[in-house]
Amino acid sequence: EYDFGGIVDNIDFIPAYIPNGSKIRNQFQMDASTSTIFLKLVGHTKILGDFVVYTAGNFRDGSNKGFQLRNAYVSFRDVTVGYTYGGFMDLGAMPSTIDFQGPNGATFYRATQVAYTYKGLKDFRFNASVEVPAVDGTTNNDVAINTQRMPDFAASAQFNWNSSSHIKLGAIVRNMTYSSNVHEKAYSATGFGLQASTTFNITKKLQAYGQFNYGKGIGSYLNDLSNLNVDIVPDPDKEGKMQVLPMLGWYAGLQYNLCPSIFISGTYSLSRLYSENGYPSENPESYRKGQYLVANAFWNVSSNLQVGVEYLRGWRTDFSSATRHANRLNMLVQYSF
Repeated sequence: EYDFGGIVDNIDFIPAYIPNGSKIRNQFQMDASTSTIFLKLVGHTKILGDFVVYTAGNFRDGSNKGFQLRNAYVSFRDVTVGYTYGGFMDLGAMPSTIDFQGPNGATFYRATQVAYTYKGLKDFRFNASVEVPAVDGTTNNDVAINTQRMPDFAASAQFNWNSSSHIKLGAIVRNMTYSSNVHEKAYSATGFGLQASTTFNITKKLQAYGQFNYGKGIGSYLNDLSNLNVDIVPDPDKEGKMQVLPMLGWYAGLQYNLCPSIFISGTYSLSRLYSENGYPSENPESYRKGQYLVANAFWNVSSNLQVGVEYLRGWRTDFSSATRHANRLNMLVQYSF
């Protein structure tokens, strides 16, 4: 990957990481850490019926390229128990990108959970999950984030009208615990998220996809905002108290299949953090909005080998209205076996 006309200070193209006032305008990087190893066991028992045990990991454990667990779960009788993709997301509506993170306004996360999927109605699928929360907030001398007392609760409903078209509605509710050194007690702040996503055929070769997310205190689950510790933040108007901020993220894109082995796609995405009660009065250079534009082409040379090329442009706008941008060219070679 090669950055030009501005850089992103990360191996992934994260608009939130476009540096302020950097003298470096170009950057060359290579990465093999997304190489993945997985093990899948499929079986049948009288008690569990058909079951799947799945584990997977890659080498994205910081700069040391250590092995990191990405999935570890067992699934049986429409129940999933373990560590896997969260219920407040839609993998089926995500665009293909060489950039590992993907659109900055998309929801993407993993959680340890117990989930149940109901498939009893034709063309419909309902899912509910109880998940271990990830709470990343900004703290100061007056407040601290401690052990969480409540899980996250996520639910969704999906309607499919053919094998490659669906619409999905989802929601998440979370209760985040923090302690106040001023009041010498623990408090909770309630967050929520609403989601709508879809993918559908426009023609036999043209596919559309998109997602819209809005809520309060869901920063850990939105791609750009998950890097900023904004699930809960200090309330400037109330000493020793924290608050949840409104936030949104969305993307929309198209994919055109030139032939069975070659396709091109383009996606625009936006992530936005809103201000309440004077936030961020002490730091006007805090992140307010990020934009993400990607265009790419993929060629499946064989059933095992894929190559691709991609252009990315990102913008970061702060609460001070200052905007900075970056560009990146990605190239990919992937061999699966």
